[in-house]
Amino acid sequence: MDKWRQKYAWLDHIVLAYERFTERYGTHYAAAVTYFSVLSLVPILMIGFAIAGFVLQSQPDLLADLRQSIAEAVPDAQLRGQINDAVNTALDSKGTVGIIGLLGAAYSGLGWMSNLRDALTAQWGHPKENLPFFGTLWRDLLSLLGLGLAIVLSFGITAAGTGFAKQMLEWMGLENAGWAHVLLRIGTIILSLLANWLVFLWVLARLPRRPVGWRSALRGAFAAAIGFEVLKQAATVFLSFVTSSPTSAAFGSVIGVLVFANLVAQFLLFIAAWTATAKENREPEVVQAPAPAVIRPVVSVREGPSASILVGVGAVVGAVLGMRWRRR
Repeated sequence: MDKWRQKYAWLDHIVLAYERFTERYGTHYAAAVTYFSVLSLVPILMIGFAIAGFVLQSQPDLLADLRQSIAEAVPDAQLRGQINDAVNTALDSKGTVGIIGLLGAAYSGLGWMSNLRDALTAQWGHPKENLPFFGTLWRDLLSLLGLGLAIVLSFGITAAGTGFAKQMLEWMGLENAGWAHVLLRIGTIILSLLANWLVFLWVLARLPRRPVGWRSALRGAFAAAIGFEVLKQAATVFLSFVTSSPTSAAFGSVIGVLVFANLVAQFLLFIAAWTATAKENREPEVVQAPAPAVIRPVVSVREGPSASILVGVGAVVGAVLGMRWRRR
């Protein structure tokens, strides 16, 4: 592996990124981000439920169409009455549901943003600082709003480009041409990659606690955009497979959301580690100073040749006298 890392720079870069990801607790941070991601789904649904209630109450024709659809879908009169009662209850409590949804979305959203910013800061190698609570909360709220605007902008670019392309095909009379639809699909993917690149550029460069340069995050944002598009396509295939049967749709969609959120979180943090370990972003290694030298005087006594000769002669004389004593 060491020889391969010396030979291939891209392999060495990936190994460095993985080491950074594991040393900076990337998996644990991804789990925290996943938790708040799934937790935020409930208040978002509550807000959407409240908005739908306001829309239905302000448009009686739409509410009448909904009741007629329920009557056509549910032949049982008792069950139809229960569903209509549930719709009326939802319309009456839309304000309460919306307020609770907003409070829950604020809590889960700020928790998600705080963990995401701490995770990105750790992957960039910046130490965690003791920041004031309210100041950090305010900055996290601004970052959450900024990220939301970036996501809305990216979706707007994709939707506008797709709608404009379809109108162009209709104006040119190519709405029935197969090759035109293939080109339209390729153009949509390119627009989606561009939109994802803008979002991930903002995430990698501005969400860490200590912002980094835009130039440092360019390649990482491009790699994140491609990987995220691959994950989206895989999630689409998975959901289409899961929703084919009612049994798997009951649990498979929830498991799919959990797996997708965790994969996206881990992938984003790995891209941050990969960006931070690039040659232009690596911090110079600090060579530690050697330990101070300790000088201790050592006194050694060496015996001269005369002393060793006397010891040898004494040993021989002692051996001879011992032999005579034994004979006697």
